[in-house]
Amino acid sequence: MEVNLVQRDRQDEEEFVLLDLSSVSGELDIPANAPYVLSGLDTLNPVLIIDGKLKLIGEYEETMGTCLVFTEEDGNPVVHEEVGPSEANLFSGKCIIDPNQTPSKQVKPVAQLQKILKFRLATDADIQCLTAEQTK
Repeated sequence: MEVNLVQRDRQDEEEFVLLDLSSVSGELDIPANAPYVLSGLDTLNPVLIIDGKLKLIGEYEETMGTCLVFTEEDGNPVVHEEVGPSEANLFSGKCIIDPNQTPSKQVKPVAQLQKILKFRLATDADIQCLTAEQTK
């Protein structure tokens, strides 16, 4: 699932919305750094245009309970320091990192969500409706 967070301001109130592209990610090849335009966040069906070519229609879904978004960062590796006066200790005072240790991650909360914006491919009927709404 590919996600982006959009922060919306309403006077002094912030609202975070999760952009859920999971229903279209298997059908489409969306480049990682493709430019996009997200419009109509204050409507029932926001529109997401990716790379000027792909047009997606969104629909809000209220979250059940508390929905938290986390970020994942690389953690520091565990370092073993050899200590002691042992004559056999060739690594006295040296730090050793275990090469077999899996890299650790740190997870930090980013935001709390109230809504998820699920997207689907726009059909010809969707495009005609959007065009008609824009000309009004």
